[in-house]
Amino acid sequence: MRFAFLMSLIVSLIFCPLSLSLGFCAEATSADTDRNKTLSTVSASDPLVALTTSLQSKLVKIYGAGGPKGLESYQSGFIVSEAGHVVTSWSTVLDVNAIRVVTLDGRKDDAEIVGMDPETEIAVLKMKQGGTDFFNLKELDEPAVGNRVFGLSNLFGIATGDEAVSIQRGVIMALAPLSARRGRLKTLYQGRVLVLDVMTNNPGATGGAVVNLKGNFVGMLGKELRDEQTNIWLNYAIPADVVSSSVRRILEGKTNASPRSQQPVIAKRPHRLLGLGIVLIPDVLPKTPAFVDQVVPKSIAERSGLSANDLVLMLNDRRIDSRRSLEESLASIDSADSFTFLVQRVQELVRLDIRP
Repeated sequence: MRFAFLMSLIVSLIFCPLSLSLGFCAEATSADTDRNKTLSTVSASDPLVALTTSLQSKLVKIYGAGGPKGLESYQSGFIVSEAGHVVTSWSTVLDVNAIRVVTLDGRKDDAEIVGMDPETEIAVLKMKQGGTDFFNLKELDEPAVGNRVFGLSNLFGIATGDEAVSIQRGVIMALAPLSARRGRLKTLYQGRVLVLDVMTNNPGATGGAVVNLKGNFVGMLGKELRDEQTNIWLNYAIPADVVSSSVRRILEGKTNASPRSQQPVIAKRPHRLLGLGIVLIPDVLPKTPAFVDQVVPKSIAERSGLSANDLVLMLNDRRIDSRRSLEESLASIDSADSFTFLVQRVQELVRLDIRP
């Protein structure tokens, strides 16, 4: 991680004289007008600078909730529609009532969660003011091993205002299933990934965009992952076709809705955790995860296949982000009615029908 930061710093010293739009420079110019004149002059003579400059307006910086120690409260995202839809990674950063999105020109906008897809760990946000420039997810290039690419992200949270995000240059080294490479990596996504030869696995980089030399979107930077057996960090991106399909499902309402879309109505005879035979870990944090500590023998939960150490992610179409949200969701279902859990069991997603 420190090596990646030092490399970014070295690259910044090389590229800053050419273009401030590459997002590596730490010092600002004396006036925005002088910066714009410099960009226009350099962009006209350097196709590479012109390309990277045009990409910057499609990226955003996202700020939200922090998490347990070591989890940052910021990440990256990219605009995919004129209406201001933003694609990013589903993480604890989004577990907050007010998500702040900052665009290239420094504009701060509130965003709401449109939906999320737990199988790909992709979320779609909607900015109130919309966007101007965006990636077209309907026109995609097929990535191939050996393709040169750029990774754009707000790694290390360097860009906080109208500074451009950072750009890293690399090559696609392999196209492989994440499950074949993960060792004991903690991730729900088990599909194909683009394995990159550049250190993109940095705090704040998740949700960033990977583009080819034509400026076309080819993938979304994934979460920070490390093989716990080899202690090796994995630099990867979720392919564009997977991202596009997931975004389409979210916008069509075929995945779960926002956990804050509406307040559940309390049932007359609601389900209760103990009545189902579920004992969760103690509620000691503002958002204690809905981890199952014990399952009572011969209970409804045991008959339905729930196990200790399962993490409840969804109840029917409602996302569960804490013990409290699980209790509230259960209270909206009559004790005589069935429902569905989506749980994470080690590295596997499991759907369980809970039948009284």
